[in-house]
Amino acid sequence: MPLTKKEGLMLKSKTLLVVAAVSVLFSSVVSAQYKDEYTVSTVLPSAFPWGQAADKWVELVKERSDGRINMKIYSNSQLVSGDQTKEFSAMRSGLIDMAVGSTINWSPQVPQLNLFSLPFLMPDYAAIDAITQGDAGDAIFEAIKERGVTPLAWGENGFRELSNSQRVIDEPADLDGLKIRVVGSPLFQDTFNALGANPTQMSWADAKPALTTGAVDGQENPLSVFDVARIDQVGQNYLTLWHYMADPLVFAVSNRIWNQFSPEDQALLKQAAIDAGQWEIEKSRAELDETLEKIKERGVQVTELTDAQHDAFVKATKSVYDTWTPKIGEDLVDMAKEAVANRSR
Repeated sequence: MPLTKKEGLMLKSKTLLVVAAVSVLFSSVVSAQYKDEYTVSTVLPSAFPWGQAADKWVELVKERSDGRINMKIYSNSQLVSGDQTKEFSAMRSGLIDMAVGSTINWSPQVPQLNLFSLPFLMPDYAAIDAITQGDAGDAIFEAIKERGVTPLAWGENGFRELSNSQRVIDEPADLDGLKIRVVGSPLFQDTFNALGANPTQMSWADAKPALTTGAVDGQENPLSVFDVARIDQVGQNYLTLWHYMADPLVFAVSNRIWNQFSPEDQALLKQAAIDAGQWEIEKSRAELDETLEKIKERGVQVTELTDAQHDAFVKATKSVYDTWTPKIGEDLVDMAKEAVANRSR
C-alpha cells in the first residue's frame, strides 16, 4: 500500500534525523581522536620571520577549523632542550607533533636536505624558488616523508651572510684562522675548512654567549637574525654579503599525528601551511632593504662582493661538491642545478 503524503513526510523527517545523528556521532568520534592541543616546535620566536611563520600557521588553522584544531608554539627548541638538531628525530618518535623547521637542522636525518647548504648553489631568490617549487623540491619532500614526517609547505630563513669581529672579509684568505660558529652539519665544517677558517659547531642557544666572550670570532646567519638578535652588540662589526647558501624552512607534521587527521583536516592544515609560508616569504624578502639599512646605521661595516671576489669564494669551495654530491644524490644535485640554470629572472 502506498504511503500517504503525511506518512511520507514523517518517514523523510526520521531519515534526516538518523543521518544527522550519524553525522554528529561520526564527528564526535573523529574529534575524540584529536588532541586538545598540538605542539609546534621552532628554533626562533615571534620576533623573527621564522617564528612569525609558525604564528601565522597556528592562526590560520585555528580560524579555518573554527577552533577545533589548536596548536601551541614552543620556540628556542625547548622541546629538545635547546638542541635543534634533535628536532626531526623528536618528531619521528612522537615527542613533537609539528614543526616549522630548518633544512639545516634536519639534514643529519635527511641527507637530501644538505642540498641547500652546498656553497653558492643558489645565487638569488629566484634560484631558491626554482628548487623548492620544482621537481627537486618534490623529491626532497618525498625523502622527508619516507623518514616519518609529512612536509606540507616551504618557508624561508633567508640567505646566510658572514659576520666577524676581526676584519673585513672580501677574499678567502681573510678567513684564515678565524673561529666561526656554525650549525650542526658536517657540510658546514667542510665548507669553512676549505676556506681556511676554524669552524666551531654549537647550537643557537650557545652562539651569542660564545660571541660575547670571544670564544668564536664570527658567525653566519640571515640578515633578519643579525638584526633582531643584535649580533652587532657582541662585537660583530664586520658583515660580508656573500649569499653563500640559504636556509629554507619546512612546515611539517609527524606521520603519527598526520594519519590521525581526517582528509578534510589534512587539506586544511596543508593549505594553511602553504598560505603561511608564502606570507612569510613575501614579508621577509620585502623587509630586507630596510633591515640592511638599520644594520648599517648601527655602525656595522658592510662589504658587498664584486663578481670577481664572489668567484674566488666559489672556486675555493669546489671541493665541498666533490665530497657531498654523492651523499646528497647526484640526480638531485643535477636536478637542482638545472632548475637554477633555467630559472625565471
